[in-house]
This record gives sequence, C-alpha cells and structure tokens, in this order.
Amino acid sequence: MTSLPPPAAELSADEARRIALHAQGFLGAADRRAGVRGVLRHLGAVQLDTISVLARSHELVPYARLGAVGRKAVEDAYWSGGHSFEYWSHAACILPVEEWPHFAFRRRAYRSRPHWNHELPDGAYEQVIKQLRAEGPLTATDLGGAKNKGEWWDWSASKVAVERALMYGEVVCTERRGWKRVYDLAERAIPDAVLHDDLDDAECLRRLVRLAGQSLGVGTRADMADYHRLKGEQFDAVVADSGLVPVTVQGWSKPAWADPEALATEPRGRHRTTLLSPFDSLVWERARTERIFGFTHRLEAYVPKPRRIHGYFAMPLLSGGRLIGRVDPAREGRTLVAKQVSLDSPKAVRPMAQALLEAAEWVGCDSVRVERAGSPQEAAALTSALAT
Repeated sequence: MTSLPPPAAELSADEARRIALHAQGFLGAADRRAGVRGVLRHLGAVQLDTISVLARSHELVPYARLGAVGRKAVEDAYWSGGHSFEYWSHAACILPVEEWPHFAFRRRAYRSRPHWNHELPDGAYEQVIKQLRAEGPLTATDLGGAKNKGEWWDWSASKVAVERALMYGEVVCTERRGWKRVYDLAERAIPDAVLHDDLDDAECLRRLVRLAGQSLGVGTRADMADYHRLKGEQFDAVVADSGLVPVTVQGWSKPAWADPEALATEPRGRHRTTLLSPFDSLVWERARTERIFGFTHRLEAYVPKPRRIHGYFAMPLLSGGRLIGRVDPAREGRTLVAKQVSLDSPKAVRPMAQALLEAAEWVGCDSVRVERAGSPQEAAALTSALAT
C-alpha cells in the first residue's frame, strides 16, 4: 500500500457505528416513496441466496428497512420494468441497471479466463444465443435442461453455455422465476444508454469503490473492497481518486475511509427494530460486524447440526442501533416458530417480541411460538411479551 494522506476526521466508535447505520438505511426515516427500488439504489447491491426460511434474503433486505412491504411488490420492484439485473458483485446480487457499465472490468476478466474455454461442445454457445434471440427470455429448462450428465456441476451443455454468456455479458439474468434464472440477451434487456463496456478498468473500480463508501458510510480497506468483491490492490489503485476521504476511528486498528457526505451531517433519527437476514449487507462481513457492533455473527446453515450454536438461519436482532440478540426461525403452517432465541440481556426481550410479531404478520402467520431460549426464564419472559 502507498502512504496515506492525513485523515480528514477522527471518529469515535459510536460515531462510526451511527454513520454505518445511516448509510445502510437503518437510522432515520426510510424513503418510502422510493420503496424497494430506492433501497436497491441506496445499497448498490442486494445479495441473493437459495435459503428461504421466513422469506428469501433479497426479500428480507427491503423488509428490514421499510417494514411490511408486500412480498409480491418486492419481487415486482426488483424485476419489472428493466430496473435491475443479476450479476456477480459481493456474491450473486441484484444490481441497479445503471451500474451495468461499471462491471465491464469483471466481464472482461471472465472473458480472458482460459478455464472458460473448455468442456463445451462445438456450437453449444452459439446455439444458446440463437435460441434466446428467437425465443427469449428463457430459463435453463427452456433452453434444453439445466442438468444432463454434464461435467461441470452436473450441468448440461446449454446451462454451461448460458452461464458463460451471462458472465461474459452477452446474456443477462433479468429475473428469478421459481428461483430459476431467466436469461435474455443483454442487447434486448439492458437500456441502450448503459449497454456498453466503454469504461476502462480504473473507471469501473473508482465507481465501485465510491459506491461501497456511500453504502457503508465508513470502512477499512477490507470493508470497502469486500463490498463488491474487489481485490485489495484494486482498491489501493483507485481510492485516492474515488472521492472517499481517509479517517481514523477510535478502536479500529487499521486505516479507514469515509464518504464525505456521511461526515457532513450528524446521522440522527428513528432507529429500526427488526430481524436481519444473515446475508444483509449491514452484517455480511463478519470482521466488520464484530468491529462495529461487538457482535459475533456466523451463518451456521453449512455447519454440521451438532456444532451449531445459534441455529441454522440465525437472524440478528437490530434495535436501538445495536445488535442485541438473534433468533433461528421456522414456519409451521400459520405459526412462526422461534426455534432458538439468544438474547444479550433481559432488555432485549421486548424488542425481540416486537420483531417476531412484525415478521410473523409480514409472512402471513398469526401466532408465534418460542421453542427454546437461553433459559426457561428467558423463554417465559419472551412468551409473555409476545402475548401483550
């Protein structure tokens, strides 16, 4: 890393936490007029994941910020009208369509990877493009089936071909239908004004680093780079020209940068009380979550059941700008089941009850049952709070 300019500001740990909450849409009144699309533009990326407990993660993200937005309205906001596309950012993410040009660096990198040039029969790629041009938008099933004894993840040749075209940018995922990707030609799905790879790598990286800064408010090199899965050296190459300013944060052992607009006004307003998806961008980076909130968070869905501490899909509880507990939820008919509840203190009982009742109503449940908590007394207190 090159030498850093002097910091523009020195922030307390509490100031950094509040800046992060405001940047992520959890402090201050939500912009309900902008709705789900406003949340997407504000965050810059909303992660997708196959796990669905209360709802899928990309539904939980706007819910956590806006409240009980209808689930169909969430899907329509993402996928109708050509406002977004799916691509590889922090992971598989929904992205605002205006950011298409800024992922040109990644599309170019995929095109240059030699491992994408094998295990595909002659003509398979061209056939997928031809079929999409004639019949699209189509799912992998429509294209001939996603699996057919293929060599790569047991994918069929048509699935390999269309995923390659997706990564190259010739094809775009325009929606998820029954969790299946729906593919179309980029030339048809992406507006002409942004359908280009004209920006060089440096321009793309500057934009994504600035976006990360706006979405996080304040963060370290690793925080900023991880937001769109950039390499540390890519961040280093452009940060000086990104518009972000260096800051120091009390208790942080590494240098940090901040969005200058986040420093200009003290973040204030209403705090949201809500359950968070483990894939929410407020908490998706474990080291950052520990540094800002003093809260150790780990998705245990892929941990063997006997080794789980907090449960399969433990959702952190945010209240008063703090992470104060977590719950592993499930649904049984019209009952939301709190399979395992972990609270940091007795003061977290009522916020957890509030969050569970709101989540239950959102997903169409009319009751909440506590299955297990940290102690019988905690379970009884939570059950009592749910009833009042």
